[in-house]
Amino acid sequence: MLGDDEDVFDSVTWESPAAPNVPENTPSGPGFRQSTATDSGGPNDPKWEGYLFTTVKDPVKELAETKDAYVSYLVSAKTNLPIYSTPNPSARRRFQDFVFLRENLVKDFPACVIPPLPDKHRLEYLTGDRFSPEFMERRRSELNRFLQRVSRHPTLQRSALVRAFLESTEWHVHMHHHVAHPPGPEPLPGLIDNISDTLLNAFTKVRKPDDRFLEMRENVDKFEDGINVSDRLWNKIRSRSSDGNPESAEDLTADYHDLAVAVQGLGFLESGITDPLNHFSNTLLEFSALLRHTTQTTTDPFIMHLRSLLAYSHANRAVLKLRDQKQLDFEELSDYLSGVTTERDRLSAVIRGHAGSTGLGIGAYLKDRVDALRGMDDDRSRVEKMRKLDIKIKELQDAVTTAHETLDAFSDETLREQSVFQYAKEAEMKEMLGGLADGQIEFYKAAMEEWERIIPIIQRIRVDV
Repeated sequence: MLGDDEDVFDSVTWESPAAPNVPENTPSGPGFRQSTATDSGGPNDPKWEGYLFTTVKDPVKELAETKDAYVSYLVSAKTNLPIYSTPNPSARRRFQDFVFLRENLVKDFPACVIPPLPDKHRLEYLTGDRFSPEFMERRRSELNRFLQRVSRHPTLQRSALVRAFLESTEWHVHMHHHVAHPPGPEPLPGLIDNISDTLLNAFTKVRKPDDRFLEMRENVDKFEDGINVSDRLWNKIRSRSSDGNPESAEDLTADYHDLAVAVQGLGFLESGITDPLNHFSNTLLEFSALLRHTTQTTTDPFIMHLRSLLAYSHANRAVLKLRDQKQLDFEELSDYLSGVTTERDRLSAVIRGHAGSTGLGIGAYLKDRVDALRGMDDDRSRVEKMRKLDIKIKELQDAVTTAHETLDAFSDETLREQSVFQYAKEAEMKEMLGGLADGQIEFYKAAMEEWERIIPIIQRIRVDV
């Protein structure tokens, strides 16, 4: 059990900023906002230009009698965004189409938190159960959550790829065209790419971390720790109340079932109260079934949503890590430029003074001595080397400027992205915990009705004293 001073979700801000005024006919839903021209906010605040509501439903097995069978889903939407040709686009898509959508959104929008998809490598794909109604419904629910996260994002909801995914009647043609002609200018490999790829590695750390992003990573750590603790606790609750297997006899549902059988057997022995005992036995069976039903309709979806939210947070962490890589690019390039400049200054000092480079440190002095032993201490070779260094310095200066501009732009985009993720996280927490609360209320109301129904029957048993 958690201590009183430990808050599992202490990084969640429960009071969302006030939503702007929207037209009365605008649909409502968790996490969806519609910005207007009069909205006030900082330069790093996200801006919504409209709403996009999406649903994934009606899974259908296609080509059922062939080895190429697959499941398609009806994807429908409701929107007022001008990029869409209709306010109610819809299309049928399969899982591979969702995979293509996500992979290309990751490439097209590297600074955005792209939500994860459900893992395809599951036991159902090996055992042949991926066409079972239970699996298809679970997959539909996960795809629906993925698309809702995309559709509530102010940048992704307006992307041409998402629009084509929702309304294109020639989706496969659009897929091939998108691969052949990706949006935006294709970056050319240059000095910055070659250097950063060489210098950057998993063990390098940012030397001058930004306090804003340090705080963000700390909040992410706390949030994920809370999710992990909740997942462990609710898995314990699930295993103790109902593990989904009525024959396991290792949970409360099995215990109540066994108790019902025992009470029913007692009814055969106590002929005077057989009917009340049978009613009591039936109530125990109903309560056992109610526990199992609550596990399937409330506990399991809650645990699935917890794990999905954890994977979503991992995607957010990846964006923060990518921003750190941009800063590492800038820091390493700056150090490289400083080293090349120092070498050029050393050569210049040697040429001007013809007396070594004692003023530039012991390392420069030793380098001069090594060059002298190799016969490379003549002025002509030094001048030629300085010329090459000047060219490299110019390239590095341009690369450092580009890296700095890239870092600033990516940092600003990351700040906006954190606000978007915060809105989405709060909305999903509200939805997830609200669903859990509703399920628990429904369970206890139904349980109270069952037990209150049996009380008058038990009270009618006459006991002679």
